[in-house]
Amino acid sequence: QVQLVESGGGLVQPGGSLSLSCAASGSLSTFYDMGWYRQAPGSQRELVASITRRGSTNYEDSVKGRFTITRDNAKNTVYLQMNNLKPEDTAVYYCNAGQYSSGSYYSGPYWGQGTQVTVSS
Repeated sequence: QVQLVESGGGLVQPGGSLSLSCAASGSLSTFYDMGWYRQAPGSQRELVASITRRGSTNYEDSVKGRFTITRDNAKNTVYLQMNNLKPEDTAVYYCNAGQYSSGSYYSGPYWGQGTQVTVSS
């Protein structure tokens, strides 16, 4: 079983940056591809970035060029660097341990508790 703990959220002004971390209690390197999701009030949870075990990445269109997902398998940690943040990026951000299949990321049963990101002046 894998336990995930996110950190790094907070309040930032438009155009600012935040770096989120997701620390896993178990080993990520062998078994799991990873994804960062977000959920804004009144909206469905959406996948914003994902990374394979080998480090290949994919991004939702609205965050391409602004967000970067990375992983450090030795530290069992996944990161999301968010630059040029916009008010519409405001949401609770969750990390997930899942799997890629046929080029698409599928969420697994392991979720973190979420970290709030608020972009406001």
